[in-house]
Amino acid sequence: MPRTPSQLRSMFGENLRVMSERYPSISELARQLGVNRTQFNRYLNGESFPRPDILDRICTFFGVDARILLEPVETLSQPGDALTSPFLADYVGRGLTQVTEDFFPSGFFRFSRKSFLDDDVFVLGLLFVFRDGGNTYVRGYESREAMRAQGLPVTSLAREYRGLALREEAGVTMLISRKGTMTCSFNFLSQVASFNNNFWVGYATRTVPEMVSTRRVLRLVCEHLPNDRATIMAAARQMGFVKQSDIPPFHLRLLNPAEPFR
Repeated sequence: MPRTPSQLRSMFGENLRVMSERYPSISELARQLGVNRTQFNRYLNGESFPRPDILDRICTFFGVDARILLEPVETLSQPGDALTSPFLADYVGRGLTQVTEDFFPSGFFRFSRKSFLDDDVFVLGLLFVFRDGGNTYVRGYESREAMRAQGLPVTSLAREYRGLALREEAGVTMLISRKGTMTCSFNFLSQVASFNNNFWVGYATRTVPEMVSTRRVLRLVCEHLPNDRATIMAAARQMGFVKQSDIPPFHLRLLNPAEPFR
């Protein structure tokens, strides 16, 4: 039986309320969606219905489709959206939408750590953090030296990794993988006091079987770089395996290589 406009508005409003519960601030959510707060409240209350372009924007933001007009949102899970499914939405999924700009900003980060393969070698690299649809994503490339050391191809496709960031009480967790989930890593960072409050320290892990000759967990330092092309390009030229003497001084202080990781 065809639904009336009132029924469609009511179903959409109820679904929008359910999806909005994951966000601490309706005003901030409306701002991210580019919708007037008063108009957004009318959607929530089933009093109004969005234009097609705004409906598309809302569906994209929440990772759902136009069935939110017809069915309860709890029934709309698709293969691949496990983190935002009703089962995990208030657990792992909640952290996806809590990584605010003031907590963990977008842009380029220079990171440093020891090599997983050689205890006397260090690694410098770049991460790019960006927002899309309310989520925070991470993208970067392994150095060619690191790929060769593992007997892996050095093409851009093979070197690229992507991931997502989740907020938790003590900091930020990043789940990162190469294409096809060939390798995965789990990374945790918490902000440390610095002159510009632009440093995070934590650890990086590799999801590989235990081997006596290599490490699976290492201390990790990330520095948010200013939005300056010269600075970013200079950091990019330093990417790869380096000596301890090549690590920036404050990075080295936070890495504290003489102290075993615990």
